[in-house]
Amino acid sequence: MTDALTTWAGSHTFRGGPVVHPETVDEVAAVVAAARHVRALGSRHSFHDLADSPGTLVALDRLDVPTVIDPDARTVTVGAGVRYGELARDLHAAGWALHTMASLPHIAVAGTVATATHGSGDTAANLSAAVRGLELVGAGGDVRTLGADDPELAGSVVALGGLGVVTRVTLAVQPTYDVAQEVWLDLPWTTALDDFDALMSSAYSVSLFTDWRGDTVGQVWRKHRVDAGTLGSAPDLAGARRADGPVHPVPGQDPVACTEQGAVAGPWHERLPHFRLEFTPSAGAELQSEWLIPRAHAVAAIEALRGLRDLVAPLLLVSEVRSVAGDDLWLSTAHGGDRVALHFTWLPLREQVDAALPVIEEALAPFDARPHWGKLFSGPGPDRTWQDLYPRWDDAVALLARRDPAGVFANDFLLRHGLRA
Repeated sequence: MTDALTTWAGSHTFRGGPVVHPETVDEVAAVVAAARHVRALGSRHSFHDLADSPGTLVALDRLDVPTVIDPDARTVTVGAGVRYGELARDLHAAGWALHTMASLPHIAVAGTVATATHGSGDTAANLSAAVRGLELVGAGGDVRTLGADDPELAGSVVALGGLGVVTRVTLAVQPTYDVAQEVWLDLPWTTALDDFDALMSSAYSVSLFTDWRGDTVGQVWRKHRVDAGTLGSAPDLAGARRADGPVHPVPGQDPVACTEQGAVAGPWHERLPHFRLEFTPSAGAELQSEWLIPRAHAVAAIEALRGLRDLVAPLLLVSEVRSVAGDDLWLSTAHGGDRVALHFTWLPLREQVDAALPVIEEALAPFDARPHWGKLFSGPGPDRTWQDLYPRWDDAVALLARRDPAGVFANDFLLRHGLRA
């Protein structure tokens, strides 16, 4: 393979080739029409073989598609390879905003929505839920557009690249707003879990950072929408203390890479992500896993993970607990109801992490845990099938087979997890 590409953290070298960099939708269509197998690459923020191909890899980093804001429809249409941080700057300058941002603004729009990647907040559905339309190049090079009323849209947004190469995405927007971010330290776990719902709803977005050791949550990040009037009335966190300066969620890392803290109000896109676009995100050399749990099971699942501290903590850079509102997208990890996300940023110890995954999945299986599609996991968990976790699983499988009968966009990842025969 020429022009070998790795995931952003170097955790996986993508298999396939050649790697092509089309600049127009017509060029994407020509590539797909001429290839036996194709997969798309975005910003490469996955951690495994999701984007591998038996054939051509289509990198979207040079795709030249204009950003178009429709103020009447309250939507924006963007090129698939645009990074959220860049889109956010353009939207804010025009007076518009997205409802949420992921912790990293470095990720590309199409790959983000295809994997149900999310931000945080009791009322904030994941980024995929903002999709109001898709343009994609399907098998044979046909260009299709799915609008908000298309019955296939809910099955096509989170499709893991299995329906084609997405070239344009239309997203819902709203008027721009400000956010202020504050950080608290050493919140007792008993306080956090005794009134977990109140804690997670105490701001527009709340993140708990922990290493699972000890009796306290290391850091609590609260992001308040200033237009909601909550900043002045937000309760103190009993038993915790306010950070007296900026902090990084990974202990020992320089907080210069983090978005502004200290309850200083600023534009939404400069506060909702944890990290600034112009810096290396997170720790850099790392692995990641995440499982999403129905909100009703959150406290029990957290307690189960606390019981695995001796296994998890030595492999961990940091772990994060967040909330995500539910949606109706067939393969979304938040399909059907509100979820709590249990995220792990691992040291780059692949063999040890791989060995730990089934143990974590066994502990979380009673709580119907769904793994994040773009991060490391081993399967749906013991005594679980994907159909158990996703009510529309069979519909999604049928949609992929109907739209791509020859398996142009199939790969080992989809085959391994039963999304293609």
